[in-house]
Amino acid sequence: MAYRRKGVGVGRFSADRQLQQKADEMKAVSLQSAIDTCEKLEIKLTEFAKTHRNDIRNDPVFRQRFLEMCAPLGVDPLSSDKSFWGSVLGMGDFYHELAVKVAEVCSASRSTNGGIMSVKEVQAILAKRKTRLGTASAAATVSASDIEVAIKKLGKLGGGFRTIKVGKSTMIVSVPNELDGDIMRVMAVGNEISHGITVDDMIVATQWSRERVERAVQLLLQEGMAWLDTHQGEDYYWFPSSWQEERAKLKEQAT
Repeated sequence: MAYRRKGVGVGRFSADRQLQQKADEMKAVSLQSAIDTCEKLEIKLTEFAKTHRNDIRNDPVFRQRFLEMCAPLGVDPLSSDKSFWGSVLGMGDFYHELAVKVAEVCSASRSTNGGIMSVKEVQAILAKRKTRLGTASAAATVSASDIEVAIKKLGKLGGGFRTIKVGKSTMIVSVPNELDGDIMRVMAVGNEISHGITVDDMIVATQWSRERVERAVQLLLQEGMAWLDTHQGEDYYWFPSSWQEERAKLKEQAT
């Protein structure tokens, strides 16, 4: 005996539409609830900024914590003096001005370091220059985190500005060439040793073949990111970005 499969009735379609409508209503409620929550948080954030305005403007650690509070809301409170947040904090174009100063420092030293220098070194140079930013009447206290934020703004404009991790250090790269993993590893070894090293030293540290190490070193030499010094027939390689950072650390400790 043959059975005919029953078709889907009008009632089933009606039920599906009702379920979809209910789901859409729930999504709308959830979205509105999220918007309301964000608006309330922004109000609280504004009140906090007004109360702690001086701390945000003058204390780099406090400023970094404040930025971390703003990030989940997509708020950039220090972006422009023309914005609402600019009027609340009176910071002026803090990070835009800092980005320009960082770019100037990196560009001026490119001929000696090949376009890579540590955040600590840039921080030390800005402190030595007593750099003023925004409407501040005195030299700004700029943290390493401030410089990294400024670099992100520069990166959006192109030109190759970005930060990379080399060993334990954060380095600023101001050239468009991409640094491959081998180059970064060799630089990390140079950063750890912080004095002239040989190819054999790098082979021991990396456990690579001589050919692989020499390839990375040659690329660094070509870009000016490493220097060659031959002493008593032995080739020693120096990484200016590394020893400049060491000098910056020593100066920081001295002060």
